[in-house]
Amino acid sequence: MTTPRSAPVLLRDHTTLRLGGPAAEFVEATDEAALVAAVAEADQRGVPVLLVAGGSNLVVADEGFDGRVVHVATTGVVSDVEDDATACGGGMVRVAAGEDWDALVARAVASGWSGLEALSGIPGSVGATPVQNVGAYGAEVAQTIASVRTWDRVEGRQRTFAAADCGFSYRHSRFKAEPERYLVLEVTFQLPLATLSAPVGYAELARGLEVQVGDRAPLADVRRTVLALRRGKGMVLDAGDHDTWSAGSFFTNPLLDPAEAAGLPEDAPRWPQPDGRVKTSAAWLIEHAGFSKGHSPAATGGRVSLSTKHTLALTNRGQASTADLLVLAREVRDGVERAYGVRLVNEPVLVGASL
Repeated sequence: MTTPRSAPVLLRDHTTLRLGGPAAEFVEATDEAALVAAVAEADQRGVPVLLVAGGSNLVVADEGFDGRVVHVATTGVVSDVEDDATACGGGMVRVAAGEDWDALVARAVASGWSGLEALSGIPGSVGATPVQNVGAYGAEVAQTIASVRTWDRVEGRQRTFAAADCGFSYRHSRFKAEPERYLVLEVTFQLPLATLSAPVGYAELARGLEVQVGDRAPLADVRRTVLALRRGKGMVLDAGDHDTWSAGSFFTNPLLDPAEAAGLPEDAPRWPQPDGRVKTSAAWLIEHAGFSKGHSPAATGGRVSLSTKHTLALTNRGQASTADLLVLAREVRDGVERAYGVRLVNEPVLVGASL
């Protein structure tokens, strides 16, 4: 079912940054057939389409979007196993694109479906997770995805991609590489049935759980610890906390070739990658380039700032515009490049805006 809106819809009401101007058209799709129809009909008319679900990874211009905004509100979670953590093997869980991501993680933990627990507290929809290959605390969604079912807007048909064909890499996928082509309809996860988590892959999380990296811990303990860590960084949505009026981590951790990594200060973080590149910390670069928590450009009058809890989040302090946010983003990006020769790349999608 689709629900068109006659009155202008402001996209600031549909993004976690609470920024963005009006949509020329706004359609809410609550079932899969309506979702495909809303997108296909706009494509046939040559009308630009913006897909919005949780809105946690969007920076929308103050001018809004001159096209059709389709709100992905599809629902449904189907498992081929009983909710029994003592069963052998694992199970397949099929989830509609519009389902809330953290609600799925909570259900997985309660049901004894292992593998998603370290991704607790991430805002947004299930359908968005394979696009970005969402990750946190040593886990990536690609580690649990079995397949992604899509609507191919170019070929006008459904296509299902096995995980190996999704082109997953750090914060990337084939769906992100061709953003105008694939509409994610459903994600299937392969999740072991267990009372314990996947091996803990992040030192900060291991310390919080009082285990070693590589150990396992009870699912509920991992979820509780991850949520506590995220809240401490302003990364769990809270309408009363302006530090959470953000798009999460605004910049990805840079991947450098060995020569570039060698040019960083000796104490800069370095994590060797399987492809020979070296990952470093965007937060470390930002802080050591002189941008502290709570930093706000004078030109923005305090309307935006780096989070007071975490320098990777750019936040709306309540009266901001998208233009204000971009001033801050450019200042941080350019300052890091001047200091270290590394150009940070934004993680959220910019709609009608540019850095």
